[in-house]
Amino acid sequence: MPDLLVDRSDGVVTVTLNRPARKNGVTWPLIEELNRELEEIARRPEDRVVVLTGAGGSFCSGMDLAESVGREEFIFMRRVGRVVTLLHEMPKPTLAKVAGAAVGFGCNLALACDLVVAGESAVLGEIFADRGLTLDGGGSWSLPRLVGLAKAKELVFFARRLSGTEAARIGLVNRVLPDEELDEGVREWARRLADGPTVALSMMKKSLNASFEASFAQAVEAEATAQALSFRAPEAREGMRAFMERRPPRFRPAES
Repeated sequence: MPDLLVDRSDGVVTVTLNRPARKNGVTWPLIEELNRELEEIARRPEDRVVVLTGAGGSFCSGMDLAESVGREEFIFMRRVGRVVTLLHEMPKPTLAKVAGAAVGFGCNLALACDLVVAGESAVLGEIFADRGLTLDGGGSWSLPRLVGLAKAKELVFFARRLSGTEAARIGLVNRVLPDEELDEGVREWARRLADGPTVALSMMKKSLNASFEASFAQAVEAEATAQALSFRAPEAREGMRAFMERRPPRFRPAES
């Protein structure tokens, strides 16, 4: 069986880590597969939204420490960083569906997505301190932005594990659902995003990602540029027509 499963359906690309016997712990080959697939998705206009998940009742248990990377730890970690960078910069919405364990790198892999939906019994945790390791997967960037600096330090220093419910309460994930409703809840969001204005969503994602590094003046100037481009795009023309005709907008290209 392949370590990575990819399913395309009506603009939604579901990427599934498929090492259930190891709770989807990642290896060097799996990281390379993820890099290749995410690069391909970024290039394909027909791929409108990405759902990232894991097989067998777990999201991702982090690095598979039973697999050696030899003496090339730095090169390996740069490839790991490439995965989360591709998710962060993906010019379309990304959504993590978290069931079971999402710990260590697995937690930060989920947080690299734009939206995270977790089941109530999911377990999210920055468990690096328990292994004598430090943060990876962009956690040092994403955690303080999601929960604040003091709470981020608490989660990291004490290797805290959180249920999906507690993770939602502190803002670590966007939404928590009963386990039996997780699949349908994610499908609903993915369908809405796939039906949305992908060019506008891409520009909004880019501006929001840069918001903590930009001054107010820079943000306003970037908004002016993006909005000027939006006004001239087919999506905006369709949005205006739909408003005038009192109907839902149809943002997908006619041929899709």
